[in-house]
Amino acid sequence: MTGQYSSIIFMVAMFAIFYFMLIRPQRKRDKEIKEMRSALKRGDEVVTIGGIYGRIIKVNEDIVVIELEHAKQRLKMAKWSIRELVEPSEEEPEPKELENESGSDEENKED
Repeated sequence: MTGQYSSIIFMVAMFAIFYFMLIRPQRKRDKEIKEMRSALKRGDEVVTIGGIYGRIIKVNEDIVVIELEHAKQRLKMAKWSIRELVEPSEEEPEPKELENESGSDEENKED
């Protein structure tokens, strides 16, 4: 009889460990992602599950339109395809152009 109870206790203990180590954290993460997606707004910088970075232009119930930075292309995507928000960071200042960029070519020419 004690062998039957010990195997049942072992199974319950394994299920409890499995639940607290895998299922519960995944549910918590799913809840956080769902809250993030429901809070998306125009102007947010996002990353999609495909690794595309963009800025949200328009938000509907299940669809967002994002604009890519360099090409200014707009993509219509499902909300579930947004993986995360990009934290705003200070942009690096653009390097200053040479003051006499066109003038330097003229100085090097031999007339």
